Amino acid sequence: MEPLLPKLGGKPRVDDRRVLSGILHRFREGLRWRALPEAYGPRTTVFNRFNRWSQRGLWQEIFAALVACAV
Repeated sequence: MEPLLPKLGGKPRVDDRRVLSGILHRFREGLRWRALPEAYGPRTTVFNRFNRWSQRGLWQEIFAALVACAV
């Protein structure tokens, strides 16, 4: 999945793996964004990445890649 994640320069980012785990945890547990445990990084970062990745269509690419691996 790493090749699918955006590579941006500048300020050091919160680890994409932590953020991805936080997004999955949020939906799996049915939490509000503000109830997300701090272990996943700042909740605003997790939400903003989810939102940006959704707008870019990144989730469709990730799920297509996972399906291709399963076949």
